[in-house]
Amino acid sequence: MIENFNLDMSQVVVIDSQQQPWLDSPAKGVQRIPLEREAAESGHVTSIVKYAAGSQFAPHEHPKGEEIFVLDGVFSDENGDYPAGSYLRNPAGSRHGPFSKEGCTLFVKLNQFKSGDDTQLALNTEQQPWLQGQGGLTVKPLHQFEGESVALVHWPAGERFAPHKHWGGEEILVLKGEFKDEHGSYPKGTWIRSPHLSEHFPFVDEETIILVKVGHL
Repeated sequence: MIENFNLDMSQVVVIDSQQQPWLDSPAKGVQRIPLEREAAESGHVTSIVKYAAGSQFAPHEHPKGEEIFVLDGVFSDENGDYPAGSYLRNPAGSRHGPFSKEGCTLFVKLNQFKSGDDTQLALNTEQQPWLQGQGGLTVKPLHQFEGESVALVHWPAGERFAPHKHWGGEEILVLKGEFKDEHGSYPKGTWIRSPHLSEHFPFVDEETIILVKVGHL
């Protein structure tokens, strides 16, 4: 497994996960696409994770927290079942034994919680209403803590957003459609990490939904 990968937070990183190979994990039937990684099975990690039907991962602790967004299928642990669209936060020191009966794909961030952020969440975002944001955007706020903010953002077709800077950085995963800015086009499955005080002019031509995290870099 790749180590010390994409950890220079001063650099823009763009990865189209749909064009990357799946790598086997230590658990049979569980594969991953690394997006950023400190060490093989520890430290700062962001990845796309796929569970085959009937697969499971050994019970484990989260030294500095675990953040999950379920992209498809149903993810499970001893605490419940989480369908596509679920957003989970397991704080530092939490423990679980994850599995999937039917298979699932996840966006996972490990060991990145700020000190004192002990919120545990299990939200089904499909059941949350869209709230009016800036311009024509609508949002589903998911979590906030000390300047860090996580949300789903819906862009209607043809929407443009004013050029702006990212205080504390910005991280995006494109969930639907195609996100764009003056630097390129980013189809579904693309992960974008932009550093503190980076700037861009985002827009879309088609209806697009993104998972956005800001203020954490």
